[in-house]
Amino acid sequence: MNAPVSPPTPARHCKVAIIGSGFSGLGMAIRLKQKGENDFLLFEKEAGVGGTWRVNNYPGCGCDVQSHLYSFSFEPNPNWTRMFAKQEEIKGYLEGCWEKYRLQDKTLLGTEITRVAWSDSEELWHIDDAAGNHYTAQFVVSGMGALSTPAIPHLNGLENFAGKSFHSQQWDHNYDLAGKRIAVVGTGASSIQFVPQIQKVVGQLDLYQRTAPWVMPKPDRAISENERSRFKRFPLLQKLWRGGIYAILESRVIGFALTPKVMKLAQLVAKGYIKRKIKDPVLRAKVTPDYTMGCKRVLISNDYYPALTQANVDVITDGIQEIRANSIVTQDGQERPVDAIIFGTGFTPSDPLPRGVVFGRGGVDLLDTWPEGPEAYKGTLTAGFPNLFFLMGPNTGLGHNSMVYMIESQIHYVLGALDLLDQRKLQSLEVKREVQDKFNGKIQGSLGNTVWNAGGCKSWYIHPVSGRNCTVWPGFTWRFRLLTRNFDPAAYHFSRIQPVHAAQGPLTLATTTAAEGVPA
Repeated sequence: MNAPVSPPTPARHCKVAIIGSGFSGLGMAIRLKQKGENDFLLFEKEAGVGGTWRVNNYPGCGCDVQSHLYSFSFEPNPNWTRMFAKQEEIKGYLEGCWEKYRLQDKTLLGTEITRVAWSDSEELWHIDDAAGNHYTAQFVVSGMGALSTPAIPHLNGLENFAGKSFHSQQWDHNYDLAGKRIAVVGTGASSIQFVPQIQKVVGQLDLYQRTAPWVMPKPDRAISENERSRFKRFPLLQKLWRGGIYAILESRVIGFALTPKVMKLAQLVAKGYIKRKIKDPVLRAKVTPDYTMGCKRVLISNDYYPALTQANVDVITDGIQEIRANSIVTQDGQERPVDAIIFGTGFTPSDPLPRGVVFGRGGVDLLDTWPEGPEAYKGTLTAGFPNLFFLMGPNTGLGHNSMVYMIESQIHYVLGALDLLDQRKLQSLEVKREVQDKFNGKIQGSLGNTVWNAGGCKSWYIHPVSGRNCTVWPGFTWRFRLLTRNFDPAAYHFSRIQPVHAAQGPLTLATTTAAEGVPA
C-alpha cells in the first residue's frame, strides 16, 4: 500500500522527533539535551506530559514496582512518600523532570501524530499531526509504549447498551458511581486497583472474570520523613537502596524463565493468601487460577480479595452472551441489570499501532511487515524503516522488574547510533533483515520453555494469531543492558547523502549505501 501524499504545507524540520512524553519520551529528550543535542521536538497528544501516568487516573491507580526503582537512574527522587507510588505522585515526578530540564520549548502539547512516512528520495521522515501541520525529521523515536491502546472486547450487543460505558484508561470522573449497579469486565492489573475503591460506593458490583489472576500481598508502606531526610542527606544510601530492590526483583527471573518449577513454591504462598482472605469456598474456587503462576502478569494487592468478599460484590465466571439496553446476559441465561460497564480489559501490546500510521521504504505500512506480530532488533529497530527507533519496543517487556531500566538501556543504544552517524556524517541507518531475523529467532527460542509461553494460560504476552510472544524479554535485564551497551554498526546498512550541483536550479541529492560496516 502506498502512503498518501502529504499536503503541500511548509514543514517544520528537526533532527530528532520524539513521539510521547512518558518515561520513554522524556528520558530520550533529557539525555539528548544532556549531550548538547538541542535539535529535537517532543510530540504529545495530551494537554500535559506524563504518558500513561497522565492518562491512567482511575481510582486506586498506582505502580507495582517500588518507587525508588521506578524512576530515572540519573534523576533520583528522595521524596517518594510510599514504597509503591500512586499515579499522581509518579505523574508529578515526570512533570518535575520535564520542568527541571527545561523541555517546555521543545514540547508540542495537544499534538496528535496521525502519519509518519519515510521519503526514499530525501532520506527523511515526513510527519503529520491531527491539526494538519507538517513536519520533517531525520530521526523518529517512538516513545508511545506498548500499553497505550485500550482493548475493548467484542461483546454481542454492546452497541445497544443505553447506560454508561468506559475503559479504565478513559475513566469518566464526572459519572457518579454512588448507589449504581456497576459491571466490571476484566480482572487484570487495573481492575484489581480500582475494584476495591469503587466497591465502597456502588450499590452492586458484578465482576466478570474470564481468567483468575494470581495475586500476592503488596509489601507497601509509607516512607517516613526520617527515611526521606536520610535519602536527601546521603544520596549513596538511596542508590544502594535502589540497587538492593533491583537485585531482589531480578532474582525472580529464575522462576519465570530459567526454572519455572520454582513458581510452584510461589503458588503455595499465593494460595495461602487466598485462604486467609477468602473464607467462602465457592468464591475461593473462583479466584484460584488453574495455570502456572507467572504465565499471566502476577498482580499485587492488599485490598482486592477483601473487596470481593463484600455483600455488594458478585464474581461472575460465566461468559457474557449478550449486552442489552440495561442489562447483561451470561451464557447460563441469567440476566443482571446494570447502569454502567467499566472495562478493565487492558491494552493491545501485540498491535501497538493502528494500520495507516507508519510507512517505511516504498510506502510499506509497518503492520504489513509484522504479519506474525511486532518484532525488532534489540527491541529498537526494524528492517525497512530507517532511522526509526522504538523505546519499549517488541520483546522488551518485563514480568519481573522495572521497565525504566529497559528504557534507559535502549536510550543509551539510540544515543550510540546517533553519535556514530554524526561522527561519520551519515544520513541514515537500517538494520539488516537477516540480522533482525537471527536475533528474533534466538529470542523466540529462549522464550519456548519460559512460564510466559508454557504456563498453560492465554495472556496478552502472546500474539492472538501467530502465537508468538512479541512482548517479553526472556531473561535477565542486565543481559539486555550488555547487548545495548555498545552500538554495533556491522548489523546495519548506512547511507550518506551527498550534495551534487545541478547545471541549473537548487542542490540535488545522491545516496550511497554501504552494505557492510560503516562508510569512512
